[in-house]
Amino acid sequence: MGRTFPDALPEMTHMAIEATERKRMVVGGLRVCTWTWLVMLALTMVTWIIGRLGLSGLGVSLTVLAFALIKGQMIGDWFMGLRQVRGPWRWPVVVWLLLVGGAIATAFALSA
Repeated sequence: MGRTFPDALPEMTHMAIEATERKRMVVGGLRVCTWTWLVMLALTMVTWIIGRLGLSGLGVSLTVLAFALIKGQMIGDWFMGLRQVRGPWRWPVVVWLLLVGGAIATAFALSA
């Protein structure tokens, strides 16, 4: 640590870039974030098809709600970077999804 901050900066930047590149996981030739986006797109398309077909009922409503909660968790994990975070920093997103999802599911169940 004998170097001054400006001298150490290029090395630190290089180390940060290497760490970032190691974190980019590749599955089947695509980054995991790309796969996550494709899964979210597929869930959105299924939800849209359900709406276009006019399907209804408690089971359909809860399925669409589950898709939304899954997509919310995927956004938190992969696009907000919470997948690597432990402890209380991750809780707000998880708790919010559980509270809101639970309230909506309860409302659907009570109205059926």
